[in-house]
Amino acid sequence: MGRTIFDYIIEERLPFFWCEGCGNGIIIKAIAQAFADLDLDPKKIVIVTGIGCWGKADDYLATNSLHVTHGRALAAATGVKAANPELKVLALMGDGDGITIGGNHFIHAARRNMDITAIISNNFNYGMTGGQYSGTTPEASVTSTSRYGAVETPFDVCRLAQAAGAPYVARATVYHVNLLEKYITTAIAKKGFSVVDVINVCPTYYGRLNRMKSAVEMMEWLKISSTTNLSEGNIAENRFAIGEFVNEDRPDFTEKYREIQRIAREDMTKLEEDLGGR
Repeated sequence: MGRTIFDYIIEERLPFFWCEGCGNGIIIKAIAQAFADLDLDPKKIVIVTGIGCWGKADDYLATNSLHVTHGRALAAATGVKAANPELKVLALMGDGDGITIGGNHFIHAARRNMDITAIISNNFNYGMTGGQYSGTTPEASVTSTSRYGAVETPFDVCRLAQAAGAPYVARATVYHVNLLEKYITTAIAKKGFSVVDVINVCPTYYGRLNRMKSAVEMMEWLKISSTTNLSEGNIAENRFAIGEFVNEDRPDFTEKYREIQRIAREDMTKLEEDLGGR
């Protein structure tokens, strides 16, 4: 028999720590399902997390894990992958951790094309520290620090990753579970830097402050606010394009670096032969 999700989830740590109505548990299940579908060895997976609600995700996964400081998950994941390219490395980050505090690491990870899968739990606020607005908060959204609406233009995570050079970029919501599992599976199997942006409403702050009083209302909102027409999406206006934005094959960092090493070794061998002949 093949592996199941329970080969990757630590059952004795359930139920999840997160608030009632939070979609983080849905994302955990999707990740575990992707691992099972790909029949990955848990000992060869490394989960890297930063700070925030989603930073607790590694507590529930029966893999290797590395919990680091705010905004630095991708920097640590890069080091892990560079040290051992045979590992499957995932960086699990929130919108505050991965895009706002860690935005510079994010664009350079995409540019560098290290073989890392970045899964963003994008709930439009800093859920763990009081519901402040983040770099992805849609305009006119009410948060604890934007009581009359956010005035800053939000990042579109997928467009940012695409512009920075990531070869695989996709978006789903915690309502669209089948798509979410499909995109995470594809992202993990893909060579190079892969990004899955997961729209996930924070029930305690974002949902409550934006007139969504229950998980059912939040799921309905995700349903009616999403479109499969990528050109129709506009994060600033709460219109979420879901689907694959980029799916290309490109040499990743490790492959290109190994080629440079090969050339350097050949040059060194030639130099030694030339010196030896004198």
